[in-house]
Amino acid sequence: MKTLTRLSLLAALTFGAATAHAASDRARPAPCPRDVPTDARCYNGQDSEGAYYWIAIPRDWNRVLVMHAHGGPDLGPSTLKRSQEDLTRWAVTVKAGYAWAGSSYRRGGYGVTMAAEDTERLRRLFIRQFGQPRRTLLHGQSYGGGVASKAAELYGTVEGRPGPYDAVLLTSGVLGGGNTAYDFRMDLRVVYQYVCRNHPRPDEPQYPLWMGLPKDSTLTRAELAARIKTCTGVGMPAAQRSPEQAARLKTILSVVKIPERTFVSNMNWATWLFQDLTQERLDGRNPFGNEKVVYGGSPDDAALNAGVARYRADPLAVGRLMVDSTPGGRLAMPVLTLHAIHDPTAFVELESAYRELVDRAGSGDKLVQTFSDEAEHSYLSEPQYPALFTALMDWVDKGEKPTPEKVARLCKGYERDYGHGGKETCRIQAGYQPPPLSTRVPPR
Repeated sequence: MKTLTRLSLLAALTFGAATAHAASDRARPAPCPRDVPTDARCYNGQDSEGAYYWIAIPRDWNRVLVMHAHGGPDLGPSTLKRSQEDLTRWAVTVKAGYAWAGSSYRRGGYGVTMAAEDTERLRRLFIRQFGQPRRTLLHGQSYGGGVASKAAELYGTVEGRPGPYDAVLLTSGVLGGGNTAYDFRMDLRVVYQYVCRNHPRPDEPQYPLWMGLPKDSTLTRAELAARIKTCTGVGMPAAQRSPEQAARLKTILSVVKIPERTFVSNMNWATWLFQDLTQERLDGRNPFGNEKVVYGGSPDDAALNAGVARYRADPLAVGRLMVDSTPGGRLAMPVLTLHAIHDPTAFVELESAYRELVDRAGSGDKLVQTFSDEAEHSYLSEPQYPALFTALMDWVDKGEKPTPEKVARLCKGYERDYGHGGKETCRIQAGYQPPPLSTRVPPR
């Protein structure tokens, strides 16, 4: 317990530190962003910790507030534009009658607990200005799914009483904590370097790949994309790739099990996010190990496993990242998830990892997971979102625990108003169950 307390303090100091900003305690009226219903009222501002935010309240508000935790994390400074983009993307929430509030978070970079705190602080600001909603839902998208799953436990109860959130929706969630969710990007870095040997190049300063990049590196995303293209032909028509490029690309994608279209973006995360996470948040310590990982899928797995760089995770870094980002699985409120079966960014198998955490903690009855036959990450077929909110509200207000079949039925009822003329339809696959994460990412 003393060790956990020390880790918690270290995590709070490392991940949560921020400089307070002088900011108004009241949101300012502002024109609503595009796609938000024109009769809604919109507001924005900057809170006491420097996080920017947007709020939207529909004319016929159903008195339910949806607190939104956004994806990322962004690595630049916090901006008002970031929150505005989130409101534009999730205007469906306001169209369905819910108030929406989203924080930009107080700073860029990794920090799950920090982002959960920023979301909760905005909820309190909302109440001071607009009153107590009848219900409050917490919606986490992508990285924000990890934020919301952590917040559900941090604020699940307050002094033994029910906490401020009545239920949680996790969509396309990066679940299970940073230790679990980012292991595959460590694999990507070492396999890529074994195959291509240009990140870093032999004539550049060498560094352990878990660092992402040295602090003083001037490498740009365009330059990294050019190196990847030179080695593998990504970004070129397949017919224009040399046989050597095609072979290298096939090896990397087969071993790491990622689609070609997210190859460059995942390399970006494994470079600049790792640089932020290890050097800015973990004091130069490594939370990712691959000492005993067995890689497979290449033309010569024996040579691959003998040749890839191997790293031992630092126990302190592992502990600090777990304290910051990994939920314990104890749920005090209903949680509903939606994940695309072919999500190219956050593997659907992460849902299995989250289910295992929740079941081990004895909270399996409070988790319902749904899956759609889609291959997108950032935004899925629109009629599914109001169906998910309705299912959650029935669970909270009526005690009717949803099933995937019920969500699919509800979704059909929303296709007319949210289907964009039949272009977007319900894609829920009621009988689907995701494979274990170990089938996608080699276990540690």
